[in-house]
Amino acid sequence: MRGKLIVFEGIEGSGKTTQIQYLRQWLEHTLVNGRLGNGPTGVIVTRQPGGTTMGQQIRQVLLQPSTGMESLTSTSELLLYAADRAQHVERILLPALETGHLVLCDRYTASTVAYQGYGRKLDLGLINTLNTIATQGLTSDLTLWIKLDVKQGLGRMAARGQADRIEQAGIEFHRRVHAGFAAQAQQQEGFIAVDGSPTETVVAEQIQAIVSTYLQQWYAP
Repeated sequence: MRGKLIVFEGIEGSGKTTQIQYLRQWLEHTLVNGRLGNGPTGVIVTRQPGGTTMGQQIRQVLLQPSTGMESLTSTSELLLYAADRAQHVERILLPALETGHLVLCDRYTASTVAYQGYGRKLDLGLINTLNTIATQGLTSDLTLWIKLDVKQGLGRMAARGQADRIEQAGIEFHRRVHAGFAAQAQQQEGFIAVDGSPTETVVAEQIQAIVSTYLQQWYAP
């Protein structure tokens, strides 16, 4: 049985990484207790950028704050994300899905549309073409957009310490990114907004309820 790709999206500080770990633990408990019958073979957690060895090097270039070195142009940034995605899809995502795993991915194509399309104002048609090439046409089975106010998200990041290059962009950039996610949620089926403002456990319960419904559809007897 082919696996399923569940993607987590959101602005900086939305809690994606934390919620992925909550969902992983819940899914593994569900599988161990046999609640899905002839369901997935396991759960894999990964991310973009940085889900492969090569991708980790690309991630460092993309996210490290500028310290006097030559800054990335918006187009170079876009192409680096595409390169990371192409490597990640071929080396990690497709093999995992072929072997029947549930894959939880921290960011995917929607982030490129939101950050480089809406945030950097690059051509959306070009971005969609690059995404199609890099993914070999692989789309998510479910995208969970953890929706959070931009000021609240950036406030969370500021409390954690030094910001990376993307986090250092101005608030208007991040507002455009938020608008990019909102537009995709309106346009795409299976792109579901989750309120990210309550406590971590409340958000996790919302996500579990959504995923439980999809699991029943995917792995119904």
